[in-house]
Amino acid sequence: MRASFGSLGGVCGAMDGPGFTASLVAGGVAGVAVDLILFPLDTIKTRLQSPQGFNKAGGFRGIYAGVPSAAIGSFPNAAAFFITYEYVKWLWHTDSSSYLMPVKHMLAASAGEVVACLIRVPSEVVKQRAQVSASSRTFQIFSNILYTEGIQGLYRGYKSTVLREIPFSLVQFPLWESLKALWSWRQDHVVDCWQSAVCGAFAGGFAAAVTTPLDVAKTRIMLAKAGSSTASGNVLSALHGVWRTQGLSGLFAGVFPRMAAISLGGFIFLGAYEQTRSLLLELGRERP
Repeated sequence: MRASFGSLGGVCGAMDGPGFTASLVAGGVAGVAVDLILFPLDTIKTRLQSPQGFNKAGGFRGIYAGVPSAAIGSFPNAAAFFITYEYVKWLWHTDSSSYLMPVKHMLAASAGEVVACLIRVPSEVVKQRAQVSASSRTFQIFSNILYTEGIQGLYRGYKSTVLREIPFSLVQFPLWESLKALWSWRQDHVVDCWQSAVCGAFAGGFAAAVTTPLDVAKTRIMLAKAGSSTASGNVLSALHGVWRTQGLSGLFAGVFPRMAAISLGGFIFLGAYEQTRSLLLELGRERP
């Protein structure tokens, strides 16, 4: 969920040199806001995707289990995304009217996701295990992973997370750009930021739906017992296992909470991002 929100913000407003730091901080603040506000939906989604089933994973009890891990990882995760996203955009100088602009945004977002996942995955592993084991404390889960599996245990599911996020960006960005272009054409002027947020919510919701099987595979890999075949991180094997035992409904477990969280997250992220960035830029202008 986290990076998908981050990828919405950098394109909404112009990113000039002086505003880079403000955009970076605003993205981090917005990322924390999204993760904390929508955490209950993420917990429900994780438990729906859990191999032990929704009720055994905790049901609706303790829906804030694992929130410390999300809170700690949100800001640096969003910051890493923005640093990479803006750097790739800077490397690839393209005229704003060029037909390659959507491709540029897609590649920049994909690169941002790859780097951000270096921070997001350990946080996600700890968070998801806490979500399906509400009786365990976050630090206890973190320590246990390090003791039993080492650093590689914290990065279990890295490949599956990246393989989920990149297709998400590739679906989301062309759709978002197309919706904005259509809206601009209908009203005969460029869309406002709130209209861009609406387009982002629809695009994010659709991308969330079609990439849900990859999200299920990522969840199963992160929650699998150490040493099991699923824990090895093979995405196709994880998908086949879900298909064999639960069929199509298993592959799309948690699709509605995922769609709701990412669609709502688009609004929250863009609102928090724009407000924080404007405030920081205003403070910067007021300094002597």
